[in-house]
Amino acid sequence: MRKIINDPVHGFITIDDPLVFQIISHPYYQRLRRIKQMALAYLVYPGAVHTRLHHSLGAYHLMHNAITELRQKGTLITSDEEQGAKVAILLHDIGHGPFSHALEHTLVDAHHEQLSLMIMEKLNLEMDGKLDLAIQVFTGSYTKKFLHQLVSSQLDVDRLDYLARDSFFTGVSEGVIGYDRIIKMLKVVEDELVVEEKGIHSIEKFLIARRLMYWQVYLHKTVLSSELMLVIILKRARELASEGHLLFATPALQYFLQNSFSFSDFQTNTQCLETFLRLDDFDIVASIKVWAGHDDKVLSDLCTRLANRVLFKVKFLTDETAVEIESLRQDVKSVNQLSDGELNYYFVQDTTSNSTYNARVENIRIAFKSGEMKEISEVENTLIGAGLLVAIKKPYICFLRN
Repeated sequence: MRKIINDPVHGFITIDDPLVFQIISHPYYQRLRRIKQMALAYLVYPGAVHTRLHHSLGAYHLMHNAITELRQKGTLITSDEEQGAKVAILLHDIGHGPFSHALEHTLVDAHHEQLSLMIMEKLNLEMDGKLDLAIQVFTGSYTKKFLHQLVSSQLDVDRLDYLARDSFFTGVSEGVIGYDRIIKMLKVVEDELVVEEKGIHSIEKFLIARRLMYWQVYLHKTVLSSELMLVIILKRARELASEGHLLFATPALQYFLQNSFSFSDFQTNTQCLETFLRLDDFDIVASIKVWAGHDDKVLSDLCTRLANRVLFKVKFLTDETAVEIESLRQDVKSVNQLSDGELNYYFVQDTTSNSTYNARVENIRIAFKSGEMKEISEVENTLIGAGLLVAIKKPYICFLRN
């Protein structure tokens, strides 16, 4: 069996493994077609409507390229290990809910990677244990550490694909990276994925591109505003549902509006996961369109604003501007004639962060021709001087425009 997929970023992607084709054809995987990779970023960048399925296929393709390169450099990777790594990256995002990260911990208080593992285990039962090795690679329990690093690390094929793909679909050239060259520079030393010395500047550009994409795209003020508005819309809907108000919703969405679930609930209640797997962006979008005409003034107004892109204003806070919060809060309340309860939906404070690289978690290591190994920050002082290796947190407020 051999299938070819024409991908706008990588060109032709070849599927020649019956197990991979079986996974791609499964309803759980096809659900990813209905979940946008970048949530509501299309309100700023109209082309950013690609899906989690696009991204997972792209990461699968880059995994194939990386394994081919490592084999050519003498790294022993069996056909079973290749399959396991490919399946692991193919399914690494299968646990995402509607609008990806935007609603994580909102409808369901669980991390998408926890749910991805649960879904992989469920698929493994259906497929008679054929995903055993893939699950070990995904969790990092397999003996060859570098295979897990290809799936999840600070220089994995997941990041290489989403930077290239998100840059392509948004048109933001700052995110363009030489992912092919980075893959060519990879090698394995003592079971650890490292980068050859001549790939230093490609890694530097990768880290810079990631930082720029965060501030220019992922954490764009309008993106932050729209995604926080989506969160508070669901918060209001759940509040109304808990009070017994009649709300339109698909059966899957209704299930999560009327109940609060944590990850432990998913572990003990099989219906949670089954219902979650019927949930996607379409459930939320359809509900918001209907809720725009709801009798509840707050829910109706918030949904109408989001549907028509009449979004809240966002203001980043500093030590100097933090004192303005209470004054601005009272101004929003007064001008818009809001009650104290309503104000909580029209003046929301949150914090966003951009951590391009965290050397305390796991290092990107450079292998020199001399045999010496150095962590990237020890090699490139430019990265440190530009603050690229420092996590930045920014508090902000999202509020109704006057």
